[in-house]
Amino acid sequence: MSFLRFTLLAFSLMATALTPAWAADDEEEGEEAAQVTDYIAMEPAFVTNVGTPDRKLKYLKTEITLRASSANTRPAVETHMPRLRHELVMLFGEQSDLDQLTSAEGKDSLRAEALSRINAVLEEQQTDTRIDDVIFTTFVVQR
Repeated sequence: MSFLRFTLLAFSLMATALTPAWAADDEEEGEEAAQVTDYIAMEPAFVTNVGTPDRKLKYLKTEITLRASSANTRPAVETHMPRLRHELVMLFGEQSDLDQLTSAEGKDSLRAEALSRINAVLEEQQTDTRIDDVIFTTFVVQR
């Protein structure tokens, strides 16, 4: 081995051994920073009739924000927004039990079903992305 190669090898080994502890912490922080939280508002608000058909119409108005933990999710959601909105309008229109809909358990069940349907569309469209949560920022039922 030539003297120059030996010197370069020795120098690189010393540099690796002398790497300060805070440099490793920076790498871990970089990995954590890669996990972002992105909030995607579904605008405009959803307004649809709910309940069983009778003489008096009942309405649901809700504003929804989606939470994602990948920066790549927003373009996929924006591309498929018409289909995602359609799925939610259909889901909201299927609601017939207003007492269930206005309870905390009912809202949570509706949120879980909305999340499931949104992720099913994203999977069907082969986007390789997922939504982590559906957040109701407004939820009003008019009887």
